Amino acid sequence: MDLRLPRLRRPRPRRALAAAAAVVVLAGAGTWTAVASDDAPEVRRADRVMATGDGVRIDTSFFTAGPEGRRPAVLLGHGFGGSKEDVRAQAEDLARDGYAVLTWSARGFGRSTGKIGLNDPEGEVADVSRLVDWLAARPEVRLDKDGDPRVGMAGNSYGGAIALLGAGYDDRIDAVAAAITYFDLAEALFPDGVFKKLWAGAFVTSGGGCARFEPELCAMYERVAESGVPDARARALLEARSPAAVADRIDVPTLLMQGQTDSLFPLGQADAAARAIRANGAPVGVDWLAGGHDGGDPETGRLHERVRAWFDRYLKGDESADTGPAFRVTRTGGVDSTDGRAQLRGASADAYPGLHSGTRTVELTGREQRFANPAGANPPAVSALPGIGGSGGLSQLSSLGIGVSLDFPGQHARFESAPVTRDLRVTGSPAVTVRVRSTSDDAVLFAKVYDVGPDGRQQVLPSQLVTPVRVEDARAGKDVELTLPAVDHEVRKGHRLRLVLASTDLAYASPAAPATYTVSLKSGLTVPTAPGVTTAEAPLPAWVVWLPVAGAVTALALLLTGRRRTAAPAPDPDLADVPLQITGLSKRYARSADRYAVRDLSFRVDKGQVLGLLGPNGAGKTTTLRMLMGLIKPDDGEIRVFGHAVRPGAPVLSRVGAFVEGAGFLPHLSGRENLELYWAATGRPPEDAHLDEALEIAGLGDALARAVRTYSQGMRQRLAIAQAMLGLPDLLILDEPTNGLDPPQIREMREVMIRYAAAGRTVIVSSHLLAEVEQSCTHLVVMDRGRLVQAGPVHDIIGSGDTLLVGTVTPVEEPLAEKVAALPGVESAVRTDEGLLVRLGADGTAPRLIAELVRLEVPVTSVGPHRRLEDAFLTLIGGSA
Repeated sequence: MDLRLPRLRRPRPRRALAAAAAVVVLAGAGTWTAVASDDAPEVRRADRVMATGDGVRIDTSFFTAGPEGRRPAVLLGHGFGGSKEDVRAQAEDLARDGYAVLTWSARGFGRSTGKIGLNDPEGEVADVSRLVDWLAARPEVRLDKDGDPRVGMAGNSYGGAIALLGAGYDDRIDAVAAAITYFDLAEALFPDGVFKKLWAGAFVTSGGGCARFEPELCAMYERVAESGVPDARARALLEARSPAAVADRIDVPTLLMQGQTDSLFPLGQADAAARAIRANGAPVGVDWLAGGHDGGDPETGRLHERVRAWFDRYLKGDESADTGPAFRVTRTGGVDSTDGRAQLRGASADAYPGLHSGTRTVELTGREQRFANPAGANPPAVSALPGIGGSGGLSQLSSLGIGVSLDFPGQHARFESAPVTRDLRVTGSPAVTVRVRSTSDDAVLFAKVYDVGPDGRQQVLPSQLVTPVRVEDARAGKDVELTLPAVDHEVRKGHRLRLVLASTDLAYASPAAPATYTVSLKSGLTVPTAPGVTTAEAPLPAWVVWLPVAGAVTALALLLTGRRRTAAPAPDPDLADVPLQITGLSKRYARSADRYAVRDLSFRVDKGQVLGLLGPNGAGKTTTLRMLMGLIKPDDGEIRVFGHAVRPGAPVLSRVGAFVEGAGFLPHLSGRENLELYWAATGRPPEDAHLDEALEIAGLGDALARAVRTYSQGMRQRLAIAQAMLGLPDLLILDEPTNGLDPPQIREMREVMIRYAAAGRTVIVSSHLLAEVEQSCTHLVVMDRGRLVQAGPVHDIIGSGDTLLVGTVTPVEEPLAEKVAALPGVESAVRTDEGLLVRLGADGTAPRLIAELVRLEVPVTSVGPHRRLEDAFLTLIGGSA
């Protein structure tokens, strides 16, 4: 059945009076918004409410900036449950970049009236054409022809879908930039005929309840939620509201930015859109970002810049605009425990590889297995939990090596590979064929692939994603080809891949009737590797090239100015064995008499300590380190290293080693050759380098003989630390040494720091990874707004206890908290504003706790480690973070 609807008739300026009344400006008031920068033009904002002619009023805002004249326009949509105010900042930025930007609140949201139609072609999509009509009549907007403005559409999620739909229904749309959105809403909420019940319920709740939706949508939801099985009418209703319904009509340049941590609209949605739009002959860019509907880093700034460049090319016609590669994927390193965000780096390809490029087969082993679908599908396995899988508690626990995906014994089959013999990067959708037999007519299975560590206990479910599949007529047995969720994930050497087929999952509806499933392997696991996707080499820092020249210039400057320099303060013999003493240190911001980056800072560091320098962004940490290294001069106070006052070029700085903002290496030279070249540039004798000792501490082994271009990010980072250790300085300063590293690499870096301090030397490390600071540092200095907040031994600041913070939708009542406290392995459970603070006993584990919380029907939204240092840190700095 052809579900595509006829293209809407586009409203035109010269139409009959009755039709013209369909869009009426009911109220208009322009407001001026000043910006902080003196160079940026002021943004003019005009708010208007428009009537659509069917009793609905749409609240809009129109943004322009700069001189008068015509310019391209952008329609900017918002996400589900939001309003036009959510995209105001992006609208103002685009206005400053030379666009006329129109934002609006969709039907049923913000101050707009009407029922929510989930982008109904006769409702929300028709509103888009009315808005384009309005833009065509504005003197600020460039026209391609009469009634046809030069206009692009952009938006996230719900707003991204309306952008794609707008391009399919109205051929006046000239370019699209859509993020974390759907191509087929029916497939997103009913994947392979399985009801995604938690996300569907979240849709209804965030929309304000079923009554806020169009009656047919409300009836559809209630019908499917009650039965647990989506029917043909439900699919048809959602398909008609999907860009896929008009896929052959979307033929404009389209940028698709999809989230990797997204169990609502996974990467396969963007893949289907990319293939369809490219088939129409239009340019397509695909960008897999680190965030998504389950959390993670939304990369807002980077994506906004890419959207601007996309529109510069395809709306302004600027051929020099860099729209980025045809395909880009963000790859993550360690998790930043202060805000849950991951350390990011990018990889790209000149052509979009799709989800099945460069496949290789990984053999799996395992006999035929039988397992149960329990009565009522309870207890359910736990994997994809809306809002938790990305930057929430699950990913934080995973970063600690705690697997929280639960597969109950007797309710799943599993097949496992041998350890991989080299690092394996999976980019796309793995696939496997299995034989399924059931004692019921239909079987519902949930397929997932784990990355299992060498010890067999640590297992990671990439992005917490599963593939549901409904197998019909399964009594006689059926071969089923399973396409697993698309991911970008590195399986390290020595790890195994584990295929799990479970009968239940908390996020989905499973058959309530008990049944027995029998599953066996029919093929190996086909893994896509996307060989054309590469991580670009970091650019060689300028200092590598200019270091010899800069050194000569600096030496000459010191020689010429030496006679004018004031005498340095005499060394303090009482501090001769003290690595660092800071007293009353202050540094004002440039051109400011009363604003301080650092103010009246005092603390002391003794031998053998590993000191963690902590504070939120803007706390003054980097400024303090730059003064400590003699790079900038303080306005007040002093810094003494082993009793000597620190000044630019002070001889005592030869006892200080530093790693700040990464090091640059010549890629064609080996690691050892790079270090030898660096040391030679300092002009100090080769024997003073203590090269072998530094390398032994860094633990690079045989890799030293290889070219640096072959190094992983972790190896480059350790080589940079080894460079800072050359000469075995008595005081080693490390600024964010774990940036870009994955958890195993972070653990190795922790051991490097501990080994270095073990011989009586001193390490100062500035880091956002509070869990690492807690494990590696002996002492802490906490700063906020340039001032010292607290200093002392770690154990004095953080306290003790093994506690998890359980976030809940609604406050937990005391009787339920008492039930949790009485669970095996739980010492206590205390109610908080966010949910529950659960302290585990010696035999308590996070997976067991989560399973029990599900059994008790605790309305869990997140589960995360209640890190003691994080608690202390946030308490000390208050709302500054």
